[in-house]
Amino acid sequence: MEDGRSSRVASPGMEYLKKHYFLYLLLAPALILTIIFKYGPMYGAIIAFKDFSPIKGIMGSEWVGLYNFEKFLSSPNFDVIFMNTLKLSFYGLILSFPIPILLAIMLNLVRQTVVKKNIQLFLYAPNFISVVVVVGMLFIFLSPTGPVNQIFTLLTGEPVMFMSRAEYFRVIYILSDIWTGAGWASIIYVAALANVDPELHHAANLDGANLLQRIRHIDLPTIRPIMAIVFILAAGGIMSIGFEKAYLMQTAMNLPTSEIIPTYVYKIGLQSGDYAYSAAVGLFNSVINVIMLVAVNFIVKKLNEGDGLY
Repeated sequence: MEDGRSSRVASPGMEYLKKHYFLYLLLAPALILTIIFKYGPMYGAIIAFKDFSPIKGIMGSEWVGLYNFEKFLSSPNFDVIFMNTLKLSFYGLILSFPIPILLAIMLNLVRQTVVKKNIQLFLYAPNFISVVVVVGMLFIFLSPTGPVNQIFTLLTGEPVMFMSRAEYFRVIYILSDIWTGAGWASIIYVAALANVDPELHHAANLDGANLLQRIRHIDLPTIRPIMAIVFILAAGGIMSIGFEKAYLMQTAMNLPTSEIIPTYVYKIGLQSGDYAYSAAVGLFNSVINVIMLVAVNFIVKKLNEGDGLY
């Protein structure tokens, strides 16, 4: 009796699986690729706890526990590298997060379709420029003989060494990030605002609400859940700065502010060959990201009436 009862309980699930098997087949390639390329490489994180030798292999190398982590935390470079990474990420998040929202709201106010599409094309285009090209443009425009310094030379009598001065690195990095990514990041907000019923704005206008009041009470509540999710994901990756751009912008003179964890991992791992130590630094960075993700999600859920990432 129990076997028959259990089969009857399980049968609806099997029936659903048989009925929708094609959907699971469509999901299978993405799931397999995720397991292979996302979860599979996690096995290699073991070398962070070993005195790794390529000759002995991962399993043959000596287990050293937390030695590599202690080595990084006690390193004289730890404070500088960690704070450089944190400051660059934090300032970038605070300054760049509101820009796509403002762009989306302004685009939503444009009623002429042709004009709106042209503006969107202008805003989205920088996202498709290669990081190498962007950094090359920065070096050209901000060079001592570049167009920007020609203006400074006319005003002050001497050029400013933007790419060589450490104090300018974060400003240039963040502003160029905003230029290349803000327009593309606004797409999700533009799509959400497109679902706002125009009758709401019409009714608010009849009630005497001005533009700012309509934005505050109609547009912002519509995109607030998306804002929460985007902010949580951005804060969760606060230590994951793009390695390519920071490394390409580095010079010997701006190293005090441009040396961050990703560039440090690259130098000690691939250039110096200390794979175990670099893996420990990278794993430390990932753990910080996970902690930030959980903490920010908890705070946002408290402030956002229970709406969060999970």
